[in-house]
Amino acid sequence: MTSYLADTKTALEAKFTHKYAFVNGIRLHYVIGGQGDAIVLLHGWPHTWYQWHKVMPALAEHYTVIAVDIRGFGDSSKPAVGYDSRTEAEDIYQLVHSLGFERVFLVGSDWGAPVNYAYAAAHPEDVRRFVNLDATLPGFGWEDLAGYSSETSRQGGGIWHFNFNAVPDLPEALIAGRERIFISYFFNRYSYNPSGISEAEIDEYVRWYSAPGAVRASLGLYRAIHESVEQNKQNAKTKLQIPVLVLGGSHGLADRPIKAMQAVAVDVRGTVIQGCGHFIPEEQPEFLIEQLLQFFGEDYKS
Repeated sequence: MTSYLADTKTALEAKFTHKYAFVNGIRLHYVIGGQGDAIVLLHGWPHTWYQWHKVMPALAEHYTVIAVDIRGFGDSSKPAVGYDSRTEAEDIYQLVHSLGFERVFLVGSDWGAPVNYAYAAAHPEDVRRFVNLDATLPGFGWEDLAGYSSETSRQGGGIWHFNFNAVPDLPEALIAGRERIFISYFFNRYSYNPSGISEAEIDEYVRWYSAPGAVRASLGLYRAIHESVEQNKQNAKTKLQIPVLVLGGSHGLADRPIKAMQAVAVDVRGTVIQGCGHFIPEEQPEFLIEQLLQFFGEDYKS
């Protein structure tokens, strides 16, 4: 894995450029490289664009790859508001069009998937295909994981940090100065093989998470959850016709993401990746590259 990461780092430096765009009232940082039709990659929590560093070079051999720090993360702006899925999606939509693209492929991991769903629901004519990696949607499965459903409560509650992260002010106070402990916990807890995410990779996320305002901004996603739930319920009244690929980790959310997308889209296919936890781009990059190239390639045959 060390040599693979070294090769990836060299490829990133050679093929990709860091840029900024002012859209929807904020500054977005993104990394772009390759040529051809655009693939937009949206990370989860507590990641940045760097979640995709293992898959970006291979995808750039065939497409223009745009990996974005979503609002509140990485080197993008950290405003006080705008962390509902619809606003986050509008940020990305305006970025895509500012770069001269119209119809794009979308890939979202964890929280990136709800943002991409909101993008596709608002602009279905501008999305070629959509990929969800180990994520449910607010309003469609997220509540069960958070422990809001009676069934989950009877089983001892949900994933603890969903509710912890939504509490105002307290998480910031407890995490300050302990960012590495906090971040490392999630990679160790939700990876099937924690060695798939190196200490050097964790360093990158700790560097970002230790910046002023970073913790507060990242938790905005959780604090806007009820707004995102209502948006998704409204969006789901018209099911997506866009082809959707859903991948879950056998030691992550398994088939829950597939069920979530079947509630909001018509053409859904998916699989559960054996021997994989929640972080598919890091844990199974080769498999993910193969799946994305195959799925997106079908668009040119139809």
